[in-house]
Amino acid sequence: MHKYLLLFVSFIATTITAQVTTSDFEKYPVFPGCETIDIAQLQDCFNEKFIAHILDNFEVPAVVSQDNFQGKMVILFEVTKTGDFKLLYTDAMYPELKTAAQDVFETLPQVAPATYNGEPTYLQFTMPVLLPLDRNVVDTMIVEDGGNSAFAKAEKETVNPMQQEYDRIKNLKFDDQNEYTSGLNIPFSHQVYSRFDQELNLVGTNAHTASKPFLYNTVNPYYNFKEKKDALLKEKSTWFGRKWSNEHMVQIQGEDYWITLDPAADLQLGYETDDAKINDFTYNNTRAVYVQGGLGKKINFFAAVYESQGRFPRYFDAIARSLRPDGGNPAVIPGRGIAKEGTNGDLDYPVAEGYVSYTPSKYFNIQLGHGKQFIGDGYRSLLLSDNASYFPYLKLNTTFWKFKYTNTWTSLRDVRPEVTADGAFRTKYMSNHYLSWNVSKRLNVGLFESVIWENENGRGFDFNFLNPVIFYRAIEFSTGSRGGNALIGLTGKYKVNDRVNVYGQIVIDEFSAGDVLNGSQSYKNKQGFQLGAKYYDAFGIKNLTLQGEYNQVRPYVYSNNEIQLNYGHTNQSLAHQWGANFKELIGIARYERDRWYGTAKLIVGARGVEIGDINEVYYGGSIYGNDENRPSDNGIAFFQGNKVTSVYGDLELGYLINPATNLKVYVNPIYRSQTADVQEAPLGIDTKTLWFNVGFRTDLFNWYYDY
Repeated sequence: MHKYLLLFVSFIATTITAQVTTSDFEKYPVFPGCETIDIAQLQDCFNEKFIAHILDNFEVPAVVSQDNFQGKMVILFEVTKTGDFKLLYTDAMYPELKTAAQDVFETLPQVAPATYNGEPTYLQFTMPVLLPLDRNVVDTMIVEDGGNSAFAKAEKETVNPMQQEYDRIKNLKFDDQNEYTSGLNIPFSHQVYSRFDQELNLVGTNAHTASKPFLYNTVNPYYNFKEKKDALLKEKSTWFGRKWSNEHMVQIQGEDYWITLDPAADLQLGYETDDAKINDFTYNNTRAVYVQGGLGKKINFFAAVYESQGRFPRYFDAIARSLRPDGGNPAVIPGRGIAKEGTNGDLDYPVAEGYVSYTPSKYFNIQLGHGKQFIGDGYRSLLLSDNASYFPYLKLNTTFWKFKYTNTWTSLRDVRPEVTADGAFRTKYMSNHYLSWNVSKRLNVGLFESVIWENENGRGFDFNFLNPVIFYRAIEFSTGSRGGNALIGLTGKYKVNDRVNVYGQIVIDEFSAGDVLNGSQSYKNKQGFQLGAKYYDAFGIKNLTLQGEYNQVRPYVYSNNEIQLNYGHTNQSLAHQWGANFKELIGIARYERDRWYGTAKLIVGARGVEIGDINEVYYGGSIYGNDENRPSDNGIAFFQGNKVTSVYGDLELGYLINPATNLKVYVNPIYRSQTADVQEAPLGIDTKTLWFNVGFRTDLFNWYYDY
């Protein structure tokens, strides 16, 4: 009797529905304590004993109680032919409830199975449970068996449990913590990454900050994305208000999977003052859609498709058209992709990116995709930058102890007319690895190595370079030194304190100690370096970050006497967008407050660009030249060729409309002045421009206008 009272307290309209899967039954399962019960009463006895056992042993998880959750969980289980209880499926919002249900089932005793025609058979049940448990009260227990009586005849139509499969698929309340703890890339935008840069660089952290883009699950322990996003949420009562200000447009979550789908945009309207401008107004019209999600805990995916048209200021349009590929298309939009001619001289350029990310353990992440990579702690990278267009890649991240080891294998394109065959661009391959080591709680050092080769003599992808723990220079030499182009680099960062760190890079394309040390300024002295510093909460102002950076690269770095083996892709440099033969000084200030932000940037520098036919005399500024055409072996100085002095100022003031999608609106005046020693220089170099832009964009990638 006391068990019936317990049932009345704990269950409301509780229904255990039995489903016969392969045949009808003639005898219900016999729970311990029901052996002497008449066969007609076995169903009631089974239900009484089973529910009593569940009540005595089920523990409501603490998180469910703390959240004051009110809802329902549904349990699908089976009594097998051997009399064992088997939990088949639990429909519950909290994973802790599923675990608690499994724990209860492991305590159930073995019973005598149901029988049909004198033979053991299995029987399935469904049981809904209301939470909290004190919501469950009944006047009369209702027990059904899926429309089959305890003595149903065999010819009666049976119920196939798979016909309920669709109904068992439930959408759960979306939890954006799934995104923030996933193996997805954080979209690489300098503005986005500045939000958590300080947290990653606190003294004593074991974060590795040079290899980008970062994964959410590697940054979230230092910077709680959900907490930061929730602090920016706005009170919105309508569906449109929530989607516009706080949430992804489409959010789907079920058991062990989640998906978001969003429209995206990059809409710009500008005006330039260049006296030689073709049009007063400029614009960019990008419409996009991107999807991301997770399947289980180990697999994540991302894909984005952009359809774009644009009209750019004269200098940027001239640079884009100077990069034009073979085949008739007029331009390559720097950082984006090949463009076709639109109406009225506008450019039309479609772009797609995406990847699949697999995290088998806390030590490994593997990605296969089409995108970009970046190595360094600075605004620029002299080793590998996101300056060029997208390329296919396979990437392996290995993180353990105080090390992070990144291996990347990519396929690149040389799109110059002289190497195009049968309408197809020439393919080359690149393999690189980067080892980051936190030597102490303040000091990090890194080693970078890269090699580029092509499909010469049917070589294809050289599997020698698949080995992730070998020096590429040795392989390049063993397979023919003119069949590949190796480059090495060093990185370093020192955390002075929690608010200041200094960083740097060294790139070495070719090193001959004798030629370097004898002071002859040999052309073989192909090196460059970067030195920078960051100052967080500058002068005690919260969220104000100041950054200073100096870059210089000597002539002929990144080039090769086999031009197709240079450090380029789609007529763009894979490192610094200025190519080589330059010196540059950068100052950046960033400030954030709530959803407002501001960025000021000043870049001054000088570089040497080519004069005349690059195939006759090559001065080492462009990476698409053959250094065998150099003007001399020695006396190779910075800015040889046509020296160009530049000043670039950039101010961006904006408001973050939606922190879930990084949708923002902004104003962006840009000042650019370049003066060339040789007048009437190509590429719009000798210009002075004030370009005023207003924009509305989803911040998923970097635009570089500072050419």
